[in-house]
Amino acid sequence: MANVTIRPVLTKSDTKKFIDFIYTFYKDDPNWVPPLRMDREKLIDKKKNPFYQHSRMELYLAERDGMMVGRIGAIVNDNHNKEHNDKVGFFGFFECINDQEVANALFDTAKKYLLSQGMNAMRGPANPSVNDEYGLLVDGFDSPPVVLMTYNPQYYETLILNYGLKKEKDLYAYILDQNTVYTEKFNRANEIVKQRNSLTFRPINMKDFDNEVQRIKEVYNAAWQYNWGAVAMTSAEFDALAEDLKMVFEPELVLIAESKGKIIGFALSLPDINVRLKGNRNGGLLGGLLRLLVFKKKIELVRVIVLGVIPEYQKSGAAGVLFYETAIRAKKLGYQYGEASWILEDNVMMNRAAQTMQGKIYKTYRIYQQEI
Repeated sequence: MANVTIRPVLTKSDTKKFIDFIYTFYKDDPNWVPPLRMDREKLIDKKKNPFYQHSRMELYLAERDGMMVGRIGAIVNDNHNKEHNDKVGFFGFFECINDQEVANALFDTAKKYLLSQGMNAMRGPANPSVNDEYGLLVDGFDSPPVVLMTYNPQYYETLILNYGLKKEKDLYAYILDQNTVYTEKFNRANEIVKQRNSLTFRPINMKDFDNEVQRIKEVYNAAWQYNWGAVAMTSAEFDALAEDLKMVFEPELVLIAESKGKIIGFALSLPDINVRLKGNRNGGLLGGLLRLLVFKKKIELVRVIVLGVIPEYQKSGAAGVLFYETAIRAKKLGYQYGEASWILEDNVMMNRAAQTMQGKIYKTYRIYQQEI
């Protein structure tokens, strides 16, 4: 068997190969949804993505007999290590043929880079951070991923475990159905919580978009600051994300919760545009835009991508009411299903809120770690 060669991504041609690989690797997988190439380029562009203003990453290609057989990224997120007072490095953008030798060579290369940067653990997959695409799909391979969720072959878990990485945390995706969400007891409980906490809800004001983003940013970083692995987004990161999502979100589904005039939480839900992008197999921008604009297949699902309240309201039931209010608005807009994702396995309050709405875990994603 020919030796595996691992080399760093150094040129524009290398970058193109790194991105192109997924479009050939997954071309026959009926559940894979091709992302727009433009988005993939931006995600790893150290000049355009503000993540790299505070963090660094090296990308690598795996080749055998002149053919590309895998890829990986090694990431040092300095903001993570400052926030959590540790020295955890990350691997991400992992793709590999079903060959342990290739996988081991890729992980060895990522580990070597992280060691050179003073890290003492390797965690992942993160593409490239907890605020982006995160986790390895380990259960729920019978349907495509929804917008901004990861997807991978089932054998990846074996490659990762055989290398010596171990489970660190599971992330759940719940499926919710408008036909089963509402019960008399549930409706009554939400009204009680709303009245007790003087809660009101409103959609984002698009006429005041920039100021609204700043208000939401403060709530976001406060609401998630104590979550496992959470890292506050910088202003530049948050602004860039807001501009990207502005292209696809429904203003009625960017929901702001207030108590006596003070913003105490918010929820962001995105229509699952993946159902329209699924046929855009080469990831071209024009093809993707045409499908988003004219492809007639109805979007029936929204992903509740972010939902949270500031710490002083996290035991009040306000998060559950945000779920409830989101469901009501989604129903008015014609959406039948929701995916609440992802939720940490040990986030008791958010799991309870999803389960109260008759949500069922239908996909599980996993984060792995190894001391190095």
